[in-house]
Amino acid sequence: MKKAQELCDKQGGSVANVVTSTLRKYADVENDATLSKDQKVLAIQKELEEATALELPMMELNLPVIGTITTLGTLMGLLGTVIGMIRSFAALSAGGGTDSMALSQGISEALINTAFGILTGALAVISYNYYTNKIDKLTYSLDEVGFSIVQTFAASHK
Repeated sequence: MKKAQELCDKQGGSVANVVTSTLRKYADVENDATLSKDQKVLAIQKELEEATALELPMMELNLPVIGTITTLGTLMGLLGTVIGMIRSFAALSAGGGTDSMALSQGISEALINTAFGILTGALAVISYNYYTNKIDKLTYSLDEVGFSIVQTFAASHK
């Protein structure tokens, strides 16, 4: 168990923090004669849940930023599209005739902004989903490791 704690100290990160906390509780309850085996198992499980609950906000810290970029990128693209179309119609109405150069510049501006808005939104959604999936996998790993620690304790203390 000491070797596992040393590895966690060397590794760092959320998983290592949760495992270290759980292993410390394991060591604390192992020598506590006032608790029954079931109470010890529950104490280890509770420590695991608390440590995980403390680490999750740190893992999810920047997800709202990515979500905001997704929304703002799309909205900025839409705003640019609207501005480009306004310029197109302004050019169309200004001369009484059709100024194809000014009209095409406004439409071009609108399409470029639309493309960048879609691209920004798509990249941000991909990033958001990537990091959300990574957090889900880490959470699953934490559950697996915690379950293994609890099962090891339960099996070795009959």
